[in-house]
Amino acid sequence: MSDSFPGDVSKPSIWADPGPSITNGSSVTIWCQGSLQASAYVLYKDRRTEPFETRIPQNSSNKAGFLIGATTTHAGLYQCAYYTPEDILSELSDPLLLVVTGVGDAPSLSAQPSPVVASGGNVSLSCSSWFTSGTFHLLKEGGADPPQHMEAETRAYAGRSQAQAIFLLGPVSSSHAGTYRCYGSPTVYPNVWSQPSASLHIEVTGVHREPALSVQPGSLVLPGHSLTLQCHAEAGFDTFALTKDEGLPHPQRLDGQNSPHFPLGPVNRTHGGRYRCYSGHSLSSVWSAPSAPLDILVAGMYRKPSLSAQPGPSVPRGATVTLQCGSEIWLDTFHLHREGSLDPPQHLRLQDTSAPSQATFTLSPVTSGHQGTYRCYGSHSTSPYLLSQPSDPLEVVVSGEEPQPHPRVLRSVQGPVPRESWL
Repeated sequence: MSDSFPGDVSKPSIWADPGPSITNGSSVTIWCQGSLQASAYVLYKDRRTEPFETRIPQNSSNKAGFLIGATTTHAGLYQCAYYTPEDILSELSDPLLLVVTGVGDAPSLSAQPSPVVASGGNVSLSCSSWFTSGTFHLLKEGGADPPQHMEAETRAYAGRSQAQAIFLLGPVSSSHAGTYRCYGSPTVYPNVWSQPSASLHIEVTGVHREPALSVQPGSLVLPGHSLTLQCHAEAGFDTFALTKDEGLPHPQRLDGQNSPHFPLGPVNRTHGGRYRCYSGHSLSSVWSAPSAPLDILVAGMYRKPSLSAQPGPSVPRGATVTLQCGSEIWLDTFHLHREGSLDPPQHLRLQDTSAPSQATFTLSPVTSGHQGTYRCYGSHSTSPYLLSQPSDPLEVVVSGEEPQPHPRVLRSVQGPVPRESWL
């Protein structure tokens, strides 16, 4: 209780059950709580001096309930007071705004640039309607914060008038994550709101430490084969999401699953791309920072290139060997992969756009760590995740004593080779 009148007549409290926002045609109970000695409770509407309704408390209760059928005429501002046995009227309660929803068509709600936003970033929620031109209201489900309100601005779109309000959120924190809806209301009836918009889920990333993303059996795969991406997170996380870049700066949504394993296959050209994963907790819209990106390369899209070694595939330890990958058709990027290696393929980008084209990978100094079976692939920079058929295998044999554990790989690029060298 707060301020009181002489004679210890305290200020009553007021609330609505199930809440101050109620659907048109349903009912709501407005409760007024004052004193065990109260002889009557009085409900006022829209600051009028005449009581809207009066209730006698039952069974020596310190409160009384006013059951109201929620129609448009009942929307408005309510306050309550109570009488003491000495017929003294208490101070009025704080105001309670009762909103009636479900009258009129629903507006639409969208997020720009994306409903997935990094912690500390900003997002704009746009509420728009072809039918409402008064005020828009933004609510967060389950949130303790009151609704946000904004006057609509009208703009011409496709020959029609559209009303819109943009609510800015940011810098975003974990408290902004959750489900939002918006409503519209006409200027003449500000407490009569439309149907709610479709729900919009705001996901906040970067709240937890990033996981790691790996792939088995490898990031280079042929069509028809299968692979599995795995999201490795710290203990305690039970929800995982995988995103694939589609030329957009942010993931459009995060669909979580309980397992950290994401099987892909049978693989086709649509599976090629850059992937990231996130970890989180179930029933939460808060996620980790994204993992480091992992590129999945799908081979078999173009004719195979050739692969050769200079001065030859058998080389002593410490020497230099160059692996030349060339194509008769124009390809501006080449990839070299050693079978059995978990590392992604090395790649070189050519500047010359003529065909045939060739890239040279230089291994120096050669150690036993370079030994193995190599294949090369070609691709276009416009489709960086779609590779050619693999070249024929080339076995590199290294002779000599055991090398240092970390061989050094040097790369160089050569331009087009004369066509007669392919004959």
